[in-house]
Amino acid sequence: MVRSNKKSSKAKLPKPLREKLAFCHEHPECVMFLDIETTGLSHYYDEITVVGWALNQKSGTYIKGGDPKPMLAAIERAVAIVTFNGIRFDAKFLVQEFPKIRIPETHIDLMYLCRRVGLKGGQKAIEQELGVNFRDDIEGVDGFAAVLLWHRYLRGELVALRTLLTYNRADIAAMGALFDDALSRLGFEADLLSEPINFVDWSAPSDRLVLPDLTRVSKSKTPRAPTFRELFSGSKAEYASVVGIDLTGSEKRPSGWCNLVGRHAETKVLSSDEQIIADTIAAKPELISIDSPLCLPTGRLTVFDDDPGRDQFGIMRVCERELKRRGVNVYPCLLPSMQKLTARGIKLANEFRKLGLPVIESYPGAAQDIMRIPRKGAGEEWLKLGLSEFGVKGRYERERVTHDELDAITSALVGTFHFAGLSEALGTETEAPLIIPRLQCEATPLVIGVSGPIAAGKTTLAKGLEVLGFAYTRFSRVIDDLLLEQGLPLDRKHRQQMGAEINRTGRQRELAERTIDRVAAAERIVVDGLRFPEDHAFLKEQFGYRFLHIFVDAEEESRRSRYSQRDEESPPVSRSAFEEASASAVEQKVSDMRPLANHTIFNNGREQDMLLNVDRVLKAWEAEI
Repeated sequence: MVRSNKKSSKAKLPKPLREKLAFCHEHPECVMFLDIETTGLSHYYDEITVVGWALNQKSGTYIKGGDPKPMLAAIERAVAIVTFNGIRFDAKFLVQEFPKIRIPETHIDLMYLCRRVGLKGGQKAIEQELGVNFRDDIEGVDGFAAVLLWHRYLRGELVALRTLLTYNRADIAAMGALFDDALSRLGFEADLLSEPINFVDWSAPSDRLVLPDLTRVSKSKTPRAPTFRELFSGSKAEYASVVGIDLTGSEKRPSGWCNLVGRHAETKVLSSDEQIIADTIAAKPELISIDSPLCLPTGRLTVFDDDPGRDQFGIMRVCERELKRRGVNVYPCLLPSMQKLTARGIKLANEFRKLGLPVIESYPGAAQDIMRIPRKGAGEEWLKLGLSEFGVKGRYERERVTHDELDAITSALVGTFHFAGLSEALGTETEAPLIIPRLQCEATPLVIGVSGPIAAGKTTLAKGLEVLGFAYTRFSRVIDDLLLEQGLPLDRKHRQQMGAEINRTGRQRELAERTIDRVAAAERIVVDGLRFPEDHAFLKEQFGYRFLHIFVDAEEESRRSRYSQRDEESPPVSRSAFEEASASAVEQKVSDMRPLANHTIFNNGREQDMLLNVDRVLKAWEAEI
């Protein structure tokens, strides 16, 4: 090991820091040098694999699956702790995994101490600058490699765990050298009566190369990654048909595309929007999951920096801020390098939704963290292995595919999680959500949407379900609110005009959200008056298999007769009035709803017969889900 003799001019230290440094200098036997290894960077989703420490010239190690009591007792004995980036990283992981842990208040984070004296970068970069070397036997091992060493160990390579522990102890040993150099550069002087201290003697004790007996470590207590069968077996999600798209920002660069049917993945790369749309429609998916931002931050009008709201509303959405808070690295959707991708994703999502195809936004990296699958940054072979061990089958297992195709598989899997009720929506009332998996199911409402032509019996059916305990809501009630705000009459003509205007200006999703918000607390909901494919897409995106779409139809003469007898129409309407209402822009899309519906119910006879038919459909549906 080589020590740097370079010193900076003495600087006046803040009193709290000087007191902490003096305490460490006076009681080196109580100072713990600590470093952790994890499965990734997110304290919210990833886990500690190894905790190493040096205290009172003795080394200690905790390995995931073992007994944490010795580690917790050692931390309890320590009165000061030294880490590198421990305030932002190690401490958060320790508190997340061991909520009752008591980390010493005197915490020296060497990353900040080194920055104070002009030493910047990560720990290994600073070691290199100072000529510190405790890594002769583990050259080339870094943070990514440490994650893979743990995965290799879980798959039977005991030597990988040995290397991981050696790497961890090298990190700890080097901390003392960095501490000594920083103190020297700061011009820190201990009390005249104190003996000079070299902290490297305490961070690198003589037993640091003596590793624990690894044959006694039990992997049986280590949490396993979940599998497809464990999560989805016995549910409709087990056979879900989902298209996943790992989208690029330009048609010149191929995007990854996956058609996931159950657990069988077919992948390819597609370039143009036309290809992506055509192949996706041909696959007839129940859901489309796109790895791309699919909405703008609230207040933004365009993706570009000349947007008048750029300075006020920024470039980041709430979902991205939340992922950052959880320790998941994610790019802001309107970062210059992301703008074209965001615009393309929004455009494609709108095209699909106009066809009634539900679309969700996914983020494969976050999904892989939650599924305990190594990301592609750790090596494509590891991502392949993780997907295969999860239970996804396909040619990707035996043939070479692009990393975009592998991320497209993960995007599609997010759709499967979503259908199974194993997902979390990160969004707001004004920002469509980013969907991420979760391993615990959360109950969502049962939702029935009713569509059909004028006077077919939609409201009769919906009101019948209200009698059975469903909370009733309808699109026209929100439209009525908007008409009242503008001082317009509440009649069919103005409702149809307002509905057509909302759809034409791209606010159909907003209308659907406000319609559901009226009954959001209910466990069973019936939505009357779906008229556009986007309505179907929205409800399918929100509720998955817990959404049932019923199309109500009747012969034209029956509908004409019912229309003329409505109490709200006085005097009785003429034949041409019915035809005029049926020809309105709002009603023109109703025929597109029939193929999207789960069931078509004909209302040509008695109202009681229709409701009995609905009751049978409802019981069969509830038994399925």
